[in-house]
Amino acid sequence: MQLIDIGLNLTHDSFDRDRDAVWQRAREAGVARAILTGASRAHSPKALALARTRPGEWFATAGVHPHHASEYTAECDAEMRALHAHPEVVAVGECGLDYFRDFSPRPAQRRAFELQLEIAAETGKPLFLHQRDAQADFLAVMRGFEGRIGPVVVHCFTGTREELFDYLDRDWHIGITGWLCDERRGQHLREIVGNIPAQRLMVETDAPYLLPRTLRPTPKDRRNEPAFLPHIVEELARDRGEEAEVTAAHATATTQLFFRLPA
Repeated sequence: MQLIDIGLNLTHDSFDRDRDAVWQRAREAGVARAILTGASRAHSPKALALARTRPGEWFATAGVHPHHASEYTAECDAEMRALHAHPEVVAVGECGLDYFRDFSPRPAQRRAFELQLEIAAETGKPLFLHQRDAQADFLAVMRGFEGRIGPVVVHCFTGTREELFDYLDRDWHIGITGWLCDERRGQHLREIVGNIPAQRLMVETDAPYLLPRTLRPTPKDRRNEPAFLPHIVEELARDRGEEAEVTAAHATATTQLFFRLPA
């Protein structure tokens, strides 16, 4: 399998001690490329800087997660726009709404989301989105940009069957993580992932978060890594009733097209 991890938080400080070794293990496991998540004013430029060290293997997103929406000032907007001038930055985000934790006030979340959607509309770049417990407002904001934005992926999808079909009915893409492997919270995903068309499905680890609970042996530090992406794909394929190689091939082809990655 030749996989692409569409959600890798490689700027996280837990990778500072062994980032090159982490990627070497990923390559040996069959993960050929990765999209490095930029999710804040501080980490988006770091994602770009890392992506430029491995041309053709690492790419970046640039955005501000709803947890950090309060930092989305006019200066921050200018910084995001400058980052998107670089070809290594292949998507706008991670951005969206998160009413589960409300780390930023909801009006600030909606404003930061709208401003980043404006960047996507102006640049034509795909959107890398986050939504948790905010479906009605999330869809309402997105409706305001119908016809102006390009491809959309709802990353780290953990929602309901109804939310899934809300997205699929809009021709959006779905990112599946190791949440699928969590018997406490992910069982419902196993029952609905078979509804995702192959050309709308992508895979990701969201490392260092969301270590698959079915992974054996369990890493002592509980840190998730891109090398564990094949494990997620194998579980996903089983739930979809297809061979892992088929799931992998479709996800990789879909990812290349979505992010407009070079061959």
